[in-house]
Amino acid sequence: MANKKIQVSSGYKLWLKAKEVIPGGNSILSKRPERYGGKIWPTYFKKAKGCKIWDLENNKFYDFAQMGIGASILGYSNNDLNKFIKKKIDLGISTTLNSFEEVELAKKLLKLNPGFKGVKFARSGGEAMTVAIRLARSLNNKRQEIAFSGYHGWFDWYLATNLQTKKNLNEHLLPGLDTIGVDKKLKGSIHPFSYNQASELEKLIKKNKKIGIVVVESARYDYPEKKFVLKINKLCKKNNIILICDEITSGFRISNTGAYKKIGFNPDIVVYGKGLGNGFPITAIIGKENIMNIATKSFISSSNWSERVGFCAALKTIEIIEQKKVWKHLDTIGKQIKKGWVKIFKKYDLDISVSNFLPLITMKLNYGDKNNLILTYYIQEMLKKNFLVSSSIYISYSHSKILVKRYLSETEKIFGKISYLLKSNKIQNEVKTNVRSESFKRL
Repeated sequence: MANKKIQVSSGYKLWLKAKEVIPGGNSILSKRPERYGGKIWPTYFKKAKGCKIWDLENNKFYDFAQMGIGASILGYSNNDLNKFIKKKIDLGISTTLNSFEEVELAKKLLKLNPGFKGVKFARSGGEAMTVAIRLARSLNNKRQEIAFSGYHGWFDWYLATNLQTKKNLNEHLLPGLDTIGVDKKLKGSIHPFSYNQASELEKLIKKNKKIGIVVVESARYDYPEKKFVLKINKLCKKNNIILICDEITSGFRISNTGAYKKIGFNPDIVVYGKGLGNGFPITAIIGKENIMNIATKSFISSSNWSERVGFCAALKTIEIIEQKKVWKHLDTIGKQIKKGWVKIFKKYDLDISVSNFLPLITMKLNYGDKNNLILTYYIQEMLKKNFLVSSSIYISYSHSKILVKRYLSETEKIFGKISYLLKSNKIQNEVKTNVRSESFKRL
């Protein structure tokens, strides 16, 4: 592969220094440059507004990739939200007394999720999912083993899946994860089943009577099949199993609340994150009455969970989502991008499919070991046009139809070149940076 005259970004240079003082370079896999354009990826930002990001060299890019890993559902630095938060900060954020906004947020979330009785709060998605597991185990004391589908964070209960074999998580977004430091006593207690394969769950339940908890993502990249949803509900009800719906990614993206409602899941616990606070750290765990009654006995506590900013951010974010009907805008933009992608891929006879979950729309390349090479070239060329791209787009309220039209125009030009380079077997000669490595897999 030709790597002539690589223009190394100042962000990547800082990344190399970061790795000397921060193990792994940073605290989250999703933002590592190895997943994108390597040496040419900007890596760090100075400021952000709407869907625009300025790097260390003050180059402006339009974010058609992660949007804060999906957290910035309204867009970066939303004026109304920031104005509200700044006022609250001036009034104090953490004191000996409680923030009254915690009560307001709990009441609001219960109103949006009828049938649930109580709310617990945390600050990160993985943390919130672990609280949810603790609550479920509090009720189901004798059946504490877990069956799950999808990605649910980095805590021991989840990673323990790979204690038996490193391949257990291969179809759940994070393949090959090591289990260093994970409690070995959890081996054999966590059971994965494939997305849209309820028959696998049924077999697990029949084989292991200690399974008392089932965890699913309401939606991610694609909607679940109706028969899958119905079967999950039936199996959980029949076997007295607690069903947890992970809405960390899907929450507030297809309605003013959780996707589980429209999809048809009947969960006992729902977990919200990401879009709930538009980038401010706040997550919520909502449970049915029987769970929340016994949960009072479970020690779940953190001083950071009681700070004011997260509660206020969530309240204001929900208010804006409802006022602007943000989910409708996400759907409109998603349809525009999907239509454009499908047209482009068909025009150039490319074997690339497009997902159906429009607020997190994804292109699925079917070129085997050339997938990352193709995406690296796409990222490389779009950077020249001031677009940050990946195989997925977390759509936000800040993405406009006009900007999407420009994005699609540039995308079409580049995929036209990709088509030619694939047919002539020359694409490896045109990649001028290190080929991306993808730790995450699509369901």
